[in-house]
Amino acid sequence: MAKRKLNRRQNWRIQKIQEERAARASRREDKIQDQLGTSELGPEEEGLVIAHYGVQLDIERPSEPGSLYRCHLRANLPPLVTGDRIVWRPGKDDNGVVVAQLPRDSELCRPDNHGRIKPVAANIDYIVLVVAPVPRAHANLIDRYLVAAEAVDIEPVLLLNKTDLIDETNRDYLLDLLSTYRDLGYQVLTASTKAEHGLDAIKELLKDHTSVFVGQSGVGKSSLVNVLLPGVQAKVGELSEQTGKGMHTTTAAKLFHFPDGGSLIDSPGIREFGLWHMEPEDVLNGFREFHDFIGHCRFRDCKHEQEPGCALLEALEEGKIEQKRMDSYRQILDSLDQL
Repeated sequence: MAKRKLNRRQNWRIQKIQEERAARASRREDKIQDQLGTSELGPEEEGLVIAHYGVQLDIERPSEPGSLYRCHLRANLPPLVTGDRIVWRPGKDDNGVVVAQLPRDSELCRPDNHGRIKPVAANIDYIVLVVAPVPRAHANLIDRYLVAAEAVDIEPVLLLNKTDLIDETNRDYLLDLLSTYRDLGYQVLTASTKAEHGLDAIKELLKDHTSVFVGQSGVGKSSLVNVLLPGVQAKVGELSEQTGKGMHTTTAAKLFHFPDGGSLIDSPGIREFGLWHMEPEDVLNGFREFHDFIGHCRFRDCKHEQEPGCALLEALEEGKIEQKRMDSYRQILDSLDQL
């Protein structure tokens, strides 16, 4: 289909909007520069990004947990995310200006709807993938998260929430699903906020670490936050009656502190975790049980499909790799080829 041409008025409106946006950004930067050049701001100090709201951030002083300062972001800085360590200068009325970003130990990224890589959170120790009996936990969706976690070298933890919803119709399926990932060496936890099951084990794991909850909407991430961090009162949503899927309730990633140490970043629900920014080699390395066989195929450019001497196919025949995991790997690869 030929690309639709814009008429003169439409082009004028688009240009006008872009000019207005540029002007607002320029005025904002001029204001920041004026502040930096006066005595309105205090000396530089380190801070932690607690939440991100467009061009403004909530910053916390590490020496004052719970303190919040609404700060502007200088235009020449890279995009910042919750969990970033920064340098800022405090101003009047609990505000200030962020002037520098400190190096990240780790970052979790995902592509947006336009294929651009977008950081979600920074300086994370654990990615806690929350699944539930409802909406139904699917292995391929779990594998997508695990591939993403392996690619950024952040330890993933699988958490089955809402265990009070386990019954005769889903018990065998869920037990088999969890056993697969336990056998691969992943940490697997179970919990229920209603039955108050498994919460102490979660607290112990996350203590003195920075973690992020990810997973489909409706799996109970915000409910877990409310139980693990009393007083936070993260908004809880219901499942859609029409689709059976969760409805988004968290609109911005926020960082919360555990009373006994450690932090938790509650991120917006993600129904699908696209991996189209990755190369096939990244997907291959995202499957832990493949590692022992990578590089041992007869042909260097082996696609692991039907080639003779393929080490992965031989491991599959010998039962060292499960068929369902190979199917999941191929499904993810196919999704890359379709884009």
